Amino acid sequence: MAKQRESRWVKWVVSRIVRFVLWFVTKPEWKGTENVPERGGVIIAANHLSVTDPLTVAHFLYIGARRWPTFTMKDGVMKIPVVRSVARSTGQIPIKRGSADAVKALGAAEKALTEDGSSVIFYPEGTCTRDPDLWPMTAKNGVARLALTTGVPVIPVAHWGEQEILPYGEKRPRLFPRKRVQFKAGPPVDLSPYRDRPITATLLDDATRAIMADITALQAEIRGEEPPAEPFDFKKARQKEAEARRASAETETGERPEVGATEPVEGDNGKNNAGA
Repeated sequence: MAKQRESRWVKWVVSRIVRFVLWFVTKPEWKGTENVPERGGVIIAANHLSVTDPLTVAHFLYIGARRWPTFTMKDGVMKIPVVRSVARSTGQIPIKRGSADAVKALGAAEKALTEDGSSVIFYPEGTCTRDPDLWPMTAKNGVARLALTTGVPVIPVAHWGEQEILPYGEKRPRLFPRKRVQFKAGPPVDLSPYRDRPITATLLDDATRAIMADITALQAEIRGEEPPAEPFDFKKARQKEAEARRASAETETGERPEVGATEPVEGDNGKNNAGA
């Protein structure tokens, strides 16, 4: 019930604090704000560079496009008392990832889009990019599913510059001198080939790739560079790292698995985990 729990005065205070802080820290450049609908439900799909992104994306959407930013926020963030109170008062949507409550959160996001006419911001990648050159990675398909079930437009938004303020993994921000932060919003992603069809995993994967392709193309325009032919796959990269660590450990101990032996997946008690 995002609209019911919003507080106008809290939104007024928060927006001015954020604007004041970012005025000292960033030199924003915004393009494509005309592509964001003036009213009605809309999904804002953006790439993720830094933990400072939510502030700059909200700034772009609120000041540049004149839409109030609604985020889906990790439940861990909502456990911070002050943050929780502010988030609830400004209509933000908590998500408990990896739990049944995540379904409820998506239901809340769907209501915000279809009934409240909100502009809801999503990071399809799910986390800050781990691509060595900071290009958008492969993404999860939740945004595509929500877009296809609600019928609302998906506006791709790319940005560049926040990594200079606080690179992922670092704790100390580089506030001065002011950093150039560039944004560009594109026209709605063309999802017409995927609408009015049975929603399958393959369909969602294809629609997700279409969304990420538009975001990547926008970032390439901002950077004036050519993106990689294939996006970085964080899941596969982690699997390779895990395999490399196991191989290194086996080399150090001198132990090797017997020929034909298989290593059970942690937590599966040796059972086949292929359907997970």
